[in-house]
Amino acid sequence: MSEQSSGIWAYLPATPLPGTPGGPLSGLTFSVKDLFGMEGWPLTASTRAPLPEVADSPLVTRLLALGATCVGKTHLHEIALGITGMNAFGGTPNPLDSTRVTGGSSSGAAASVAHGQADFALGTDTGGSIRVPAAWCGVVGYKPTKDDPLWPTQGVLPLSPTCDHAGPLARDLSTIVKVQEALSGQTVPPQSWAGLRVGLWQPTAWLDAQADEALSELAARVKQLGAALVPVEVPDMLDAYSDIVQSEAAHVHRAALALHDPGFSAGTLALLRRGAGLSAETVSAACERREVYRRLLDDRMAELDVLLAPAVPCAAPLTGQDEVALLGGTVPLRVAVLRLTVPFSLLGLPTLVLPLPTPGGLSMGVQVVAKRGEDRQLLGLGLGLLEQ
Repeated sequence: MSEQSSGIWAYLPATPLPGTPGGPLSGLTFSVKDLFGMEGWPLTASTRAPLPEVADSPLVTRLLALGATCVGKTHLHEIALGITGMNAFGGTPNPLDSTRVTGGSSSGAAASVAHGQADFALGTDTGGSIRVPAAWCGVVGYKPTKDDPLWPTQGVLPLSPTCDHAGPLARDLSTIVKVQEALSGQTVPPQSWAGLRVGLWQPTAWLDAQADEALSELAARVKQLGAALVPVEVPDMLDAYSDIVQSEAAHVHRAALALHDPGFSAGTLALLRRGAGLSAETVSAACERREVYRRLLDDRMAELDVLLAPAVPCAAPLTGQDEVALLGGTVPLRVAVLRLTVPFSLLGLPTLVLPLPTPGGLSMGVQVVAKRGEDRQLLGLGLGLLEQ
């Protein structure tokens, strides 16, 4: 059965696709963001535009072989180019408040686990697409190190090949750890925070009062666990990110853009047209700025064990809301969100998002960022924090 409608599911088969019996993930179910290629299942990327061919995902194949059962494919922000979750079929309501956005682009992925319709979800993250919906939906999200072989992006419709990541979302970190352990063959023990040098990036002007207070409370908790907090500044990398991602996305979708009516929604088409119109010199300059940012952040991370940062500037906005009021003033929603998450996907650092519930029943979140390749330690620190 195919279900193309606003909501969670882009494709829901009559019966789930069973995993191999007896595997380490037997008994777990998972959903797949509708960017992953799967034999016999459609791939729409939540758009009405024609798409390039996509091979089967080796990650999905591996998870099935490890015993997990796939229940269906989830909707996303159209072609993954956005952070609200809106698409050609409507959008996915926030599971905590249906009048608010879920966040994107892995909107259906986050909602599928928040509603208990899957134990974990496969998502992708180019500029915050796992981390933002995780924070706003009150679930856990994990963006691995860029090009981590355990989480391949082969068999995934790209948005920006130099920024794309694949990763999981789940209601609890222990489920993500179980999947990581099955994929890697290595256990992930809890890690102590005692004695760690923890960078704290707290751009107060970029947050609302509730988000700023929530991050301060978590930082105080980490300090109580024996960590030393070190204030850190991270530059705004949104300019370089936008030029790189939009130009790469336009190249991915160049065949559709050549049509008189490509079929994309107006907002998506505008971003793709902008990307297609960027000169080679502009894109090259953006890539050069990325390398400057990479060296800068690598130097800062070399002095730290881990970094704490806000995942979102506020709780999930209302559907259709284009601006948010922050302590530093009113800002366009896209800018407000992406300037917090972009640095760690633009530069490929492994990042874990843990939700921070709000008194009003919504959710925000914190990013825990580690050095490249230290994914196992990152997940262990997450366990250590949640065990306290």
